[in-house]
Amino acid sequence: MPKRRRLQTGVEWIQLETTAADWKAADPALLTTMLGQLHLIRAFEESVLDLAAAGLVHGPAHSSIGQEGGAVGSIVGLRSTDAVNGSHRGHHQFLAKAIQHVSAGELDLAALVSPQLQDLLQRTLAEILGLAQGFSGGRGGSMHLQWLEAGALGTNAIVGGGAPIAAGHAWAQKHAATTDVSINYFGDGASQIGSVLESMNLAAAWKLPVMYFIENNLYAVSTHADEVTADPRFSVRGQGFGIPSWRVDGMDPLAVHLATVEATARMRAGEGPAIVEAEVYRFFHQNGPYPGSAFGYRTKDEEALWRARDPLDLVARRMRELSQVDDDQIVAVREQAQAAMATAVANLTEDDPDNDGRRRIRPGLWPDPSVVDTGIRGDASELEGLDALPSAGAWRETKFVDAIAATLDRRMETDERIIVLGEDVHRLNGGTNGATKGLAKKYGPDRVIGTPISENGFFGLAGGVALDGRFRPIVEFMYPDFMWVAADQVFNQVGKARHMFGDNNTVPLVLRTKVAMGSGYGSQHLMDPAGIFATQAGWRIVAASTAADYVGLMNAALALEDPVLVIEHVDLYGQADRVPEGELDYVIPPGSAAVRRSGSEVTVLTYLSMVAHALEAVEQTGIDAEVIDLRWLDRASLDWDTIGESIRKTNNVLIVEQGARGPSYGSWLADELQRRFFDWLDQPIERVTGGEASPSISKVLERAAIAGTEQVVAGLERVRAAWGGR
Repeated sequence: MPKRRRLQTGVEWIQLETTAADWKAADPALLTTMLGQLHLIRAFEESVLDLAAAGLVHGPAHSSIGQEGGAVGSIVGLRSTDAVNGSHRGHHQFLAKAIQHVSAGELDLAALVSPQLQDLLQRTLAEILGLAQGFSGGRGGSMHLQWLEAGALGTNAIVGGGAPIAAGHAWAQKHAATTDVSINYFGDGASQIGSVLESMNLAAAWKLPVMYFIENNLYAVSTHADEVTADPRFSVRGQGFGIPSWRVDGMDPLAVHLATVEATARMRAGEGPAIVEAEVYRFFHQNGPYPGSAFGYRTKDEEALWRARDPLDLVARRMRELSQVDDDQIVAVREQAQAAMATAVANLTEDDPDNDGRRRIRPGLWPDPSVVDTGIRGDASELEGLDALPSAGAWRETKFVDAIAATLDRRMETDERIIVLGEDVHRLNGGTNGATKGLAKKYGPDRVIGTPISENGFFGLAGGVALDGRFRPIVEFMYPDFMWVAADQVFNQVGKARHMFGDNNTVPLVLRTKVAMGSGYGSQHLMDPAGIFATQAGWRIVAASTAADYVGLMNAALALEDPVLVIEHVDLYGQADRVPEGELDYVIPPGSAAVRRSGSEVTVLTYLSMVAHALEAVEQTGIDAEVIDLRWLDRASLDWDTIGESIRKTNNVLIVEQGARGPSYGSWLADELQRRFFDWLDQPIERVTGGEASPSISKVLERAAIAGTEQVVAGLERVRAAWGGR
């Protein structure tokens, strides 16, 4: 018989419940503030549902009515410098944090709504209605509420999407030597999401001061928690990551508060993350003003049982029992909250003269449509005054990959905010290719950080670090195909953050990755990501074909306040190259293509290793081509002036890239060129790409799938053939 013994996780998992003694011991000012916040949030949410029923909320209205106790109980003890972010159902979390900030943590029930609180309620409602006076100018709406001054990092429409960002913010709080904490709110539905679990693992491994607050309302839309997991006590997740967890009745705000006090004390002491699971109940359906029973997935009896446990009634009853309030005072609190919301609604709406008896949004409050595309990225003014690539002077020999390491070293030496994260970047004497050579030894584990194989988690964490603003992360994806693993954080979160929140944020983040075509790593490791990123607003893209260019482009990327994808190529790493002597401090700003060969017959647009292939093909064909190394690839950063000048001279275009036809960069670029320069084109734009399929492992099939010099030669000959008798 095998020897058996029961293993223990060694981490606490606590069910916390309040007693009458807890209520008696609670500070009356705390209970007063809780009651005031609960009523303000309830009145706010009732107004939102009324406006939604009147057709004035464009989009969903995810009411938090019934769930206010979890948000108020967990936030009422926080500082303004503590941070929260939440889910699509996040009005109550945002309001609790904002009210706590505006009121300095104390409310007077006799004069509940100060002018500052009135303004807060109106601006929040305006944001939900999509109006210009909202915190994000109406761009965020109901699901993207942000007020950085109050520590409200932003609610999130992607289920579980905020967890890595909160972990990143907590990383920044810890490494900025504060005792501040972050709380990430999500529901039972997100408790199975990979980004949440990846974030828990990172937070536990790195002892980050972040709390994962699970609002377990039992239903993900209409699916009961019992249907999706073997153990619907979602705080059990902490056992697997070594995270202590508390489970409380979320309809009891004091129980939530006491659990949060215990958890945050541990977090502020540097002991790492915590989980609090609050059992709550949304009184209405997933979206809109009807109960769940109207859709058949809940019974009226179940809803009645939970309504009888309303957190507003519980706090009022306990305070009455302690002679801290009477019935008239409770009624007065409710009336003040309702009056404040009536004022906010009246300031934002008016009678509709074209529809008797109905209201409309006041027309003058809508955002100006002309700002629709502003704030996607910065204006690059932060590069003004920085040195340009020297046009003369001495040079020194180097390998391309050594220039990468030298550039990163120089920037980390001069800017202590820069950190590097990625798989194996701290080992193997510079990662798998040597691009981070010497950095770990020189700057230590707080700045050169080896990560788990967890791209969605660690990239999202880096996004949270960047959004915090105190640090500038450089993230390495060992292969670009891994962007699909992290696609939510790469595109939905980091790429959209500036615009989505009304340009309240900067996102100083660099993502490095390498194209590895020709190295035999197969379909899931070799792609060129330029075409995918070029279609995603918010990202800038650079691709260097020489070591000297890499220095200037990376320096520019690290000076910008936008996310920048830096694409490298494995074929270039080992090449002998050169960089200018001296400190590597110059920049090559957006809008700086390089003409590698002047010509008059066709404009060849290319980047990375295909620049050399294009030049070789031009020599073989004898065509007088102008070869332009694009260097900056995104729409906002392309050098349209140099491109346009060349096209007006040659009247023909050939776009050259190595990778597969489907996700190709050239397909996007060709469309843009024909819209801008159609009148100067003598023939359709020609393209050189790889095949339709991703490259295979077989050396022969891999070569057949990607473009090289001979494919560029063929492309040039197609252009020449269209000239006819010339």
